[in-house]
Amino acid sequence: MEKEKVCQYRKKCGGCQLQNLTYKEQLSFKQVKVIKLLGKFRHVDEIIGMEYPYHYRNKVQAAFGTTRSGKIISGVYQSSSHRIVAVDKCLTEDERADEIIGTIRKLLPSFKLGAYNEDTRKGFLRHVLIKRGFKSGEIMVVLVGGTNIFPRKKDFVKALLKAHPEITTIVFNINDKKTSLVLGQRQEVLYGSGKITEELLGKKFKISPKSFYQINPTQTEVLYSKALEMADLKNTDELIDAYCGIGTIGIIASDKVKRVIGAEFNKDAVKDARENAKLNGCKNAQFVCADAGEFMLGRASEGKRADVVIMDPPRAGASKQFLSNLVKSAPERVVYISCNPETQKRDLFFLVKNGYKVKKIQPVDMFPHTEHIETVVLLARQ
Repeated sequence: MEKEKVCQYRKKCGGCQLQNLTYKEQLSFKQVKVIKLLGKFRHVDEIIGMEYPYHYRNKVQAAFGTTRSGKIISGVYQSSSHRIVAVDKCLTEDERADEIIGTIRKLLPSFKLGAYNEDTRKGFLRHVLIKRGFKSGEIMVVLVGGTNIFPRKKDFVKALLKAHPEITTIVFNINDKKTSLVLGQRQEVLYGSGKITEELLGKKFKISPKSFYQINPTQTEVLYSKALEMADLKNTDELIDAYCGIGTIGIIASDKVKRVIGAEFNKDAVKDARENAKLNGCKNAQFVCADAGEFMLGRASEGKRADVVIMDPPRAGASKQFLSNLVKSAPERVVYISCNPETQKRDLFFLVKNGYKVKKIQPVDMFPHTEHIETVVLLARQ
């Protein structure tokens, strides 16, 4: 691995909590943390790190603001505060995305456009969100305005595309509410289709501004490959993809099983999942818009059972309702992907108490330089 890089913003930003450690030390720190949390269930395999742990984020969002002297800045909110730390280049973010954000910042004054001020509710640009397909090369730029008035928007788009002809779509999102959420409800496509397409483990996925898609595509392939290896899928299996998002893991697994049913509460994500299934000619996958717990309750009450359940809940972990009905459905194997081993530990205790045994624990470093750890755990019914 090449020489370690040190971030110039590490003391101001607070986003990369482990920047004071070498990458090898970061991996050791995370390994020990997972062993402390999950080691009581069984042996923890060695964490899988990155060969090049920099510029791995395919999604970059920058907040815009103005200094006291009137200069427009863009960057990230300081950890545990709402103060913007001006950032030109970030060691975890895609370099092309950072360049585009820099161009937008320079274009604003020439179009007499300013940054939005949340206190006065005046100004224009709140955030810029960029998503890039590392394999497809497609780039989406989302301009988030604090108002629906965008003067000379056609000229602005023209100037941005002249500077960056590699951009494939530009979307104008309106967020005029007093909220910490980046995106508002309304949006208008200014250029291109409003979506990008990316490839993951041989399947194609359309990604919209609001779609959740894993931020580190290199390690996502590692994580999903491990999860599918653990699932040991057979062509007679019915697979439940719980908390399925835009259907990534279910669609990737669809070639290996008889049937896939995905459950997801976010209706935009379900719409994307169905579109992605069509895009990949995946006829044995069905996606349901439902709370994962309610979905499992319905299946348990009807006496339906799947052979394998792959679950990837949010940081808060799985709901008690979901876990209770998972146990009633009695799948042979459960593969639990988690972005928070602390809540995963709580959920594993419940499953072990109710007839399951932990067979394998594999940590994956999805977010180098931060404290976050992704773990994938295989459980088998006793």
